[in-house]
Amino acid sequence: MTLPDEVVMTDSGNDSESGSFQDGNNSSTSSASNNTTRRTVLLGNSSLGKNDSPDLDDNTASGRLTKLLRRERELIETLEALARDIEQLEKKPEEEGEGGKDEDEEGDDLEEFEAPEWCVPIKANVMTYDWDSLAAECQFDVILMDPPWQLATHAPTRGVAIAYQQLPDICIEELPVPKLSSNGFIFIWVINNKYARAFDLMRKWGYSYVDDITWVKQTVNRRMAKGHGYYLQHAKETCLVGKKGVDPPNCRHSIGSDVIFSERRGQSQKPEELYELIEELVPNGRYLEIFGRKNNLRDYWVTVGNEL
Repeated sequence: MTLPDEVVMTDSGNDSESGSFQDGNNSSTSSASNNTTRRTVLLGNSSLGKNDSPDLDDNTASGRLTKLLRRERELIETLEALARDIEQLEKKPEEEGEGGKDEDEEGDDLEEFEAPEWCVPIKANVMTYDWDSLAAECQFDVILMDPPWQLATHAPTRGVAIAYQQLPDICIEELPVPKLSSNGFIFIWVINNKYARAFDLMRKWGYSYVDDITWVKQTVNRRMAKGHGYYLQHAKETCLVGKKGVDPPNCRHSIGSDVIFSERRGQSQKPEELYELIEELVPNGRYLEIFGRKNNLRDYWVTVGNEL
């Protein structure tokens, strides 16, 4: 039986005894060749010197320092890329306001959408809007908001496209909500991993939790419209209700229902029934919606958002 080449080359015995060569000259040549081959097998690629081996470099102080410096450069590049992305996001609303869309697209939008006659839309960045001036003109009985909560997971949508910008919690917290209402209600749409944060916001803004409303989403066939979820599929959304001070004028009690069964429409578009419920709770009130969109515009409501 013929032994593998590796066995022959790494055998520690006398190479001349392998029987491969008969005369002395050939034996000495075979021995030298096999010794060289053994060194190649045992040491690996002899063309890589000690200083060229990345494994050996990592075990030295200079190698670790080089590795840390390389990691630092990568982090700096990542931060610079994030800064550029933030700058582009900040410019996007301005560019759209200056005609970022094609004329044909703008024409289509105008033809398809007609704002309610008595609505009060205010297209503005909610983070930089002059809320003090609005608060000086009007104190609201009801504030409704659907914050663009920042999703926590690395793959937050699991196949669902997010068509709007998201805000960190600290930015939402800085909204001057206390200036906008002395007495009345706040309605906050909340996602599953932001319940605790929403309750914190209520307390910070001077509200106490009093109720919540569940929207059970339905398809056009009146079936339950299930969506993506981390553990369970989601077929509902929740709106938390808070109250501060005394009841606003004309406030009613024990009205409507805390469950809404309504068809799911466009992304982030909330049911009309909620607006109707609010108007039934506080008839002829002063209503404000923050983070509003075109499809949320409603008669006798002030709507502030950068997507109007």
